Amino acid sequence: MGRDQELEELDKLLQENNQVLTERSRSVAIAAILGMGGLGKTELALQYAMTQRENYKGGLCWLQAKVEDFGVQVVRFARTQLDLKPPEEFDLPAQVQYCWRYWREGNVLLVVDDVTDYQQIRPYLQGASSRFKVLMTTRKKLGAAIKQLPLDVLQPDAALELLRSLLAETPGRIERELDVAKQLCEWLGYLPLGLELVGRYLARKPDLSLSKMMGRLKEKRLEQPATVNPEADMTAQRGIKAAFELSWQELAEDDKLLGCVLSLFATAPIPWNLVEQCLTDKDEDELEEIRDDKLLNLHLLQRKGEGIYQLHPLLREFFQSKFTGLEQVEEFRRSFCQVMVAVAKQIPQTPTLEKINAVSLAIPHIAEVANHLIQYISDEDFIKPFIGLGDFYQGQGLYTQAEPWNQQCLSTVQNRLGDNHPDVATSLNNLAYLYYSQGKYDQAEPLYLQALELRQRLLGDNHPHVATSLNNLAYLYYSQGKYDQAEPLYLQALELSKRLLGDNHPHVAISLNSLANLYYSQGKYGQAEPLYLQALELDKRLLGDNHPHVAISLNNLAYLYNSQGKYGQAEPLYLQALELSKRLLGDNHPHVAISLNNLALLYNSQGKYDQAEPLYLQALELSKRLLGDNHPHVATSLNNLALLYNSQGRYDQAEPLYLQALELSKRLLGDNHPHVATSLNNLAYLYNSQGKYDQAEPLYLQALELRQRLLGDNHPHVAQSLNNLAGLYKSQGKYDQAEPLLLQALELSKRLLGDNHPDVAQSLNNLAGLYKSQGKYDQAEPLLLQALELSKRLLGDNHPDVATSFNNLAYLYYSQGKYNQTEPLLLQALDILERSLGANHPNTVTLRENLAILRDHL
Repeated sequence: MGRDQELEELDKLLQENNQVLTERSRSVAIAAILGMGGLGKTELALQYAMTQRENYKGGLCWLQAKVEDFGVQVVRFARTQLDLKPPEEFDLPAQVQYCWRYWREGNVLLVVDDVTDYQQIRPYLQGASSRFKVLMTTRKKLGAAIKQLPLDVLQPDAALELLRSLLAETPGRIERELDVAKQLCEWLGYLPLGLELVGRYLARKPDLSLSKMMGRLKEKRLEQPATVNPEADMTAQRGIKAAFELSWQELAEDDKLLGCVLSLFATAPIPWNLVEQCLTDKDEDELEEIRDDKLLNLHLLQRKGEGIYQLHPLLREFFQSKFTGLEQVEEFRRSFCQVMVAVAKQIPQTPTLEKINAVSLAIPHIAEVANHLIQYISDEDFIKPFIGLGDFYQGQGLYTQAEPWNQQCLSTVQNRLGDNHPDVATSLNNLAYLYYSQGKYDQAEPLYLQALELRQRLLGDNHPHVATSLNNLAYLYYSQGKYDQAEPLYLQALELSKRLLGDNHPHVAISLNSLANLYYSQGKYGQAEPLYLQALELDKRLLGDNHPHVAISLNNLAYLYNSQGKYGQAEPLYLQALELSKRLLGDNHPHVAISLNNLALLYNSQGKYDQAEPLYLQALELSKRLLGDNHPHVATSLNNLALLYNSQGRYDQAEPLYLQALELSKRLLGDNHPHVATSLNNLAYLYNSQGKYDQAEPLYLQALELRQRLLGDNHPHVAQSLNNLAGLYKSQGKYDQAEPLLLQALELSKRLLGDNHPDVAQSLNNLAGLYKSQGKYDQAEPLLLQALELSKRLLGDNHPDVATSFNNLAYLYYSQGKYNQTEPLLLQALDILERSLGANHPNTVTLRENLAILRDHL
């Protein structure tokens, strides 16, 4: 079953292949089926003979290479089956040649099963004509002159189908335990012999569940009766272990030793350099000779690529069963573990693609140590395999795969070293960081607190690990919007790192970046910028230009410049950060999603909506795929994409995204978080844009109260909320309520952001609009002119905000009856909107309609 392609290839080999045995002899077709024991080589030869029998009118001759001399078998077959009588006085080779000459007419198929030495057969084939086709089965490579069909295990679907066919008398048995059936096939390595033995065993025991069968196999391995005793009507006459034993007997002691050492590795591709590191006392050339001439030649090992090899799962079981009988078994296990620990130590917290590619093949073997051989690791290195595995997956954003390793690290370390050990603190810290990365802040906090308390108690207050714990806990509080709790911890961590490690250390750069993030979030841009610059300079000098930390520093500094309206300075930094993250970490990484989102935010701020949207969509898809649907970063992506749609007037697309972002932020971060305030503010802005003032006002008020309570009165976000609420009141004609809010917002923006910032231009515009509505034209005009000049200087001539300034100034002049000054301003505004937002944007349509009304009036 599952060998149709192999049957076709075999027939093709025999029909096309003519092997010249000597210069004067006629040619004969010779092909060999080769592979490890249990692959079904004999069964394939038998199936070929049965399916092609009509094409061999001269007969089918089946011979056993290991039972008796090939020539003797040929002569006996000719005497008994063909009634030939080779002369007795001829020697055996001559009798064989006589048989070839007088054999029945037609093509002949000679099957020689289980060949171990082709040279014992070859002399007898001289003189056979081209109508003879020789098909051999062998566990050995017979040399390049023989056309060979390497046989591999079955494909998973074919293996499952074989198992199903063997259990045909109990229909539905496979379907009831389909997942277990697939696991069973995998455990047997899709080896036909193993599948047939176990399938027949299960067929004899209709009440035995597949789950229980799986448990028995795992418990007794190759000693389980199902793998030992073939039934009488099977083609194979040996169990799995007995089939492998034939090859084992052909190995010398050093050959057996290498096979056993290979069985220490996981059932996965094995880099050969790791094998050499486990056997440093063995000569490299000698190891290669054993590998190539013995293990590979006997198909006890498979070559998977350049320098990459692998054992079949059942051969691995077989070699492991032999390992206990060899001397120095404990020494080899320790050596194997030391090699894997050394690789684990090379895995950084954020591995680059280069490092991932370098260690990825070792990962399953490190896992083998962590799961089954951890007792051979010293206390000093005990947690290294777990940390390496956790960092390998977590550093790629594969949090689900990292979590069990971090959890296992903590429980295993506690069991071995007790609760009061620095490695326990490290394990707590790492698990907490994983939960933090997943947005599981409530699960992270108690672990961070335990790690900090344990480190302070065991290591004292003056230790780099304590600084790390302080910084991590502060970062958690920062992410939760608990800025007052975060700042003193950040300051302690920075002071401690500098004092213990010196000013020039990567940990100091991390602390600088973290503290700068806090100041940025508090609107303290003047305090944040020098810290960001120090962190970037330090990262570049210590880590080089090509490091993930450099990408983070570039991204952070760009985000600050973007918030300050310094778009020309922000864009090249964002582009560098994105390119660096992609090159070092690959396209599928959370850091790449953050970079895409931030660059899109910049383009959105510049009114480059066509450039922003695809980046937002990529960031959202990537965040969902890597982090799952329930993560703060997903909420941020939803919110930002909605903001874009809102800016484009695509309100129906924006609203559901805003609502999702708000619900997600509340559920993950709680009701009292700056991100929740942002979501409330943005949703209110949408409703305000749609004229749904009753829905907008309570949301604006909640956002303002939340921001003032969480961020304090002196924060850019508070100024934004004041501005937005005032705009709502103005739209409702509540001028007395709007004016003091607009004045506060303008004063706050100037004080916090400086006079040259887009938010200041917006505040000027909004205040001027209020004055215009009140008929205070003399007060409105200078503010509108300032706003226009500021917007053009900061945002460029082709930005929707510049169009807004032109439009507002035009309507001021219109209200004053200055019609000749109105039309050119409206035309400029319309041109900008058509180019930046498109002709069908609500703002563009409205402006075009207003321009038509103006012209009619004129």
